Amino acid sequence: MKHNWFLKMLKVLLIVVVAGAVLGFVIMHLWNWLMPSLFGLNVITFWQALGLFVLGKLLLGGFHRHHGGRPRWGRQMRERWEQMSSEERERFRAGMRGHRGCGFVSPDDPIPAERAAAK
Repeated sequence: MKHNWFLKMLKVLLIVVVAGAVLGFVIMHLWNWLMPSLFGLNVITFWQALGLFVLGKLLLGGFHRHHGGRPRWGRQMRERWEQMSSEERERFRAGMRGHRGCGFVSPDDPIPAERAAAK
């Protein structure tokens, strides 16, 4: 069991090293291809390219995990929908039809009865 754990960690480490090397070279070559000719900036080294990548990740989003699947609000909305009665669901649909500017329904949908009576 411990042997499998060690192999998994070794694979993850190898993937991180290879991905870092590829990213570093891609960033370095893109910078050196574009920036000196467009903006008159200096060429950079591999390590400077990795530093730019890390700096960009820290400033623009960090190194958080991306969870697959549906977002949390989608699960909460589904739970709320399942707890609604059929009358509440119909009232919700009618309310969404009333918000024509939100993009939830097409302009061809009929106006809900409550709004039609109010006009």
